[in-house]
Amino acid sequence: MAKRGKKFTEAMKLVDNSKLYDVKEAIELAKKTSTTNFDATVEVAFRLGIDVKKNDEQVRGAVVLPNGTGKTQRVLVFAKGEKLKEAEAAGADYVGDADFINKIQQGWFEFDVIVATPDMMGEVGKIGRILGPKGLMPNPRTGTVTFDVAKAVEEIKAGKVEYRADKAGIVHAPIGKVSFEDEKLEENFLAVFDAIEKARPAAAKGTYMRSVHVTTTMGPALKIDTSGVTVK
Repeated sequence: MAKRGKKFTEAMKLVDNSKLYDVKEAIELAKKTSTTNFDATVEVAFRLGIDVKKNDEQVRGAVVLPNGTGKTQRVLVFAKGEKLKEAEAAGADYVGDADFINKIQQGWFEFDVIVATPDMMGEVGKIGRILGPKGLMPNPRTGTVTFDVAKAVEEIKAGKVEYRADKAGIVHAPIGKVSFEDEKLEENFLAVFDAIEKARPAAAKGTYMRSVHVTTTMGPALKIDTSGVTVK
C-alpha cells in the first residue's frame, strides 16, 4: 500500500468515510482538505451501473460549465476556406489542414482540443492512431466534428468539458479550481450531474449512478448524497 503524506493524513481526519455529504458541504470540505501548494482542480467522479463492453451502454458527451474550468484550453481547428477564418475569429489558437497533420506526426502536441469540419475527417483519420490513445480524436458526440466551428471554439473557450466512461464505468470531470467561490463550483457540479443523468443509456439496467464523489488534486474523496441533488 502506498504511503500517505502527512498533509493527506491530516486532511483525512476531517472526512467521515461513512457519511454521505450534500453537495454544498462536500465542496466546502473538499476545498478545506486540499493538500497542494497550487490552485488544485476540483473534480467529480461518477461510478455508473453500465457495461462499457456493450456499444449501447456507452456514456460519452460534453457539457459547458456555467463558470468555466479555470483553465484556458488551446484549440486546434482542422478546416478549409471560410471555415478557417471563422475559427480564427472565434479565438482558435491554431487553424489549418495538412500542415498541422504533418506536425502532429512529428510529435507536436501544443494543444488541448481538436475541432474538425466533417470534410476534414478523412485527413484527420490518418493520425487517428496517434490521437485516439491520447483522447484527442474529434467526435460528433462531443461537438468537435462540426461545420459550426465558431460555436465549437467559443464553447470550448468558455469552459466546455468532455466526459467519457472509462473501462471501469467511471466518468471523471473537472468542475473548477479550489480558488472558485463555493456557489460557482456547485453550479458547475450540477451542470455535470445533469449531463451525466441525461446521458443514461436506454439499455442500462438497475442503479445508474452507483456513487458520486467530489475530490481535489491529491485530496481525499467525499461521497455525495445523490438523493438530495436537485437540478434546476
